[in-house]
Amino acid sequence: MGEAARDLDLIDVRPAFTVEDAAAMEARFAGVAAPDMLRELITDELAGRIASVSSFGAESAVLLHMVADIDPDVPVIFTNTQKMFGETLAYRDELSERLGLTDLRVFRPDPRLLRLKDDKGLRWSYDPDGCCEIRKVEPLRRALAPFSAWISGRKGFQAGTRKALPRFEVEDGRLKINPLADWPKADLEAYFAEHALPRHPLEAQGYLSIGCAPCTSRVQPGEDPRAGRWRGWDKVECGIHQAATPGDDPIF
Repeated sequence: MGEAARDLDLIDVRPAFTVEDAAAMEARFAGVAAPDMLRELITDELAGRIASVSSFGAESAVLLHMVADIDPDVPVIFTNTQKMFGETLAYRDELSERLGLTDLRVFRPDPRLLRLKDDKGLRWSYDPDGCCEIRKVEPLRRALAPFSAWISGRKGFQAGTRKALPRFEVEDGRLKINPLADWPKADLEAYFAEHALPRHPLEAQGYLSIGCAPCTSRVQPGEDPRAGRWRGWDKVECGIHQAATPGDDPIF
């Protein structure tokens, strides 16, 4: 009698999350306060599988405070494009210390890609999309590889392209959570005051959305908070996020 056939080893290549999962979570957490929603996800079903991504920009302290209050050991990812304001790097260090973040992970552009595609460091001046891809998107892709989900600080009021922003999205099979999607500016200001959080030093100078130094300018009265990003270019996102447009189907 011949030997029994050996069971084949199968690799599960299914995505960790689907658009249906995001839609279900959107419904499940409808009306649940952002801190409570995060606490349930971070301490239960996403424990050990989630990271927070932060630019340490103008309003980043609110979300980072929420995460640190739940678990300061949650990994916090920062992509240092090597074009950042010095004030942002100082603010990152100050805020990380203040909040007691224990796992700040700094990712930088691949030096090989910089040599090949931006050896003069001037790609931002003629190809901002390509510059963002090299300096921000690719490093974040590496940073997120170990995680099934990540937390984003995007807010719907920041620009017209973000008004339709949901709390849950799926990109490349990974869950992206936008806890502050429906927070108005007034609620953010109240949170800063209630918890005595430090402000980004450039905010008082009119920089309301702060990215890389060459592509960030002051915002004029009446403009969207992100109007100072890539001014003069037909560009509204760095490539990490897709613009959310009212009427898009599906939204999740």
